[in-house]
Amino acid sequence: MAGALSFYRSSIGKKAVMAATGVIGVGFVLGHMVGNLQVYLGAETLNAYAAFLKGTGELLWVIRFILLAAIVIHIVAAVQLTIENRKARPNRYAFNKTIQASLASRTLRWGGLVLLFFIVYHILHFTVGVAPGGPVPFEKENVYNNLVKGFQNVPVSIFYIAAMVALTMHIYHGAWSMFQSLGLNNARWSRLLRRVATGIAVALCVGNISIPIAVLVGFLKPV
Repeated sequence: MAGALSFYRSSIGKKAVMAATGVIGVGFVLGHMVGNLQVYLGAETLNAYAAFLKGTGELLWVIRFILLAAIVIHIVAAVQLTIENRKARPNRYAFNKTIQASLASRTLRWGGLVLLFFIVYHILHFTVGVAPGGPVPFEKENVYNNLVKGFQNVPVSIFYIAAMVALTMHIYHGAWSMFQSLGLNNARWSRLLRRVATGIAVALCVGNISIPIAVLVGFLKPV
């Protein structure tokens, strides 16, 4: 236990923890997207999938708890790393120098805050049904209609699309940073790993934003 705490106190330890919790987050987002994409198979299929998830009972709550713990730990480690970096480089110009930084890395922290707000809104919007701009009426047993009606609100759909773009950038930079932390950023692997990071992020973005876009153009309609 002491050894684990000692490792976490180091910069590489915090980065490793962020990488591990990030993998958990990406895994959940991927699974969540695959489930949501069943909206294209019709109301019956998506609602049956939602009923199946609810039927898992305690297992679903265990998954939610693990995800929540991963998010909290990820945020704590990120904040601690930011503070340590500022202390190590008090020269604000040097710290904020972004000439060689990618757009994703420059907006990583702000993107993280946007995603945190998005997670809260998403739960209130589609799970609880109390968020502003949510589906009316909210039907607990009709996930399909909730999803489609929720995205018929143009500002809400725009917010979701923007959040998915932020997620894309966050995942891309997070995956790339993880590879670097593991020492896999040498010339031999650099191009391949960058493509992997890009592929994961873009696939999640395209899959997720396709749903609000499909609703807005009228391809998906309430039943």
